[in-house]
Amino acid sequence: MHFWAPEIDPAHPLECTQAERYVLRRIVGGAYLAIAADDQRLLDVEQLDRAHFFHTHDAALRAAGELKRLGLGWVDVVKIE
Repeated sequence: MHFWAPEIDPAHPLECTQAERYVLRRIVGGAYLAIAADDQRLLDVEQLDRAHFFHTHDAALRAAGELKRLGLGWVDVVKIE
């Protein structure tokens, strides 16, 4: 169990100071979601290192909920170790 490390600032958890990363993965098909650099559309990618990373669990959950609300499919929030 991690209690504290210099790179983790519990006083500012939403400022990307957490040493955690999350990605979104489609439930059907298992592809990871990425954002295209040229026009910022969503892409399905097979490689984890090409997926869009979120620095907080809350941000990943908000994105997953918004995708569901917009009818863009169901996704899992996956923590990257």
